[in-house]
Amino acid sequence: MKRQSSRQGDTTGNTHIDHGALTREAREISRESRIIARESLGNQTLEDRIRQRCSIAVGDFSMAELLRFLHDPIPSGIKALSHGSPNLTDLRMVAVGIQKNGQHRPILCALDFGTELAFSQGITRTSAGFIALRETLADSIVVIGNAPSALLSLCAMVEERVIPALVIGTPVGFVNANESKKLLRTLPLPSISTEGTRGGTPVAVAAMNELIEIFCERRDD
Repeated sequence: MKRQSSRQGDTTGNTHIDHGALTREAREISRESRIIARESLGNQTLEDRIRQRCSIAVGDFSMAELLRFLHDPIPSGIKALSHGSPNLTDLRMVAVGIQKNGQHRPILCALDFGTELAFSQGITRTSAGFIALRETLADSIVVIGNAPSALLSLCAMVEERVIPALVIGTPVGFVNANESKKLLRTLPLPSISTEGTRGGTPVAVAAMNELIEIFCERRDD
């Protein structure tokens, strides 16, 4: 398996339970799922943990092979979570999926911004939303699970030196999804993405939530 930015010995023999698992049954499902994922994918690095969770989210271990980690995204994300900058998402289902237990950064959804710009310029609402949130992007964590147009707009702003702390970009589909993620991976900023047309909300949310788990464990230690 291809492992970019992996650091040997960088974690993880623990048997943590996800913060989002609040009931006994949920904790047991989480525990059993992790055991299966660890046995199938390995458990040597922090990136392995994100591979595990994303694979669990879609019920398919082949997802692990598609994940790409560039420019130390996990340390960058942990550092950002300790600050007050918001998390920015493309769609509300991504915003809703990000777990609130363990982190208190505000979550802003692009759909709630830039509506007039979208109609005046004939661009997607998610793309317009990120343009409208331009001044908020610096040091934020951006989570894009569905909208390639939003990721393309974000990449254009990054090229203009508007630099988020981390971009989780996993747009899904046959129009511009692959292209937008390829473009993301050419940029000198921390990112987690998927290769090809696959991805979506479950993958983006899983990557973000596992990052929050890692942040919580380190903070509590």
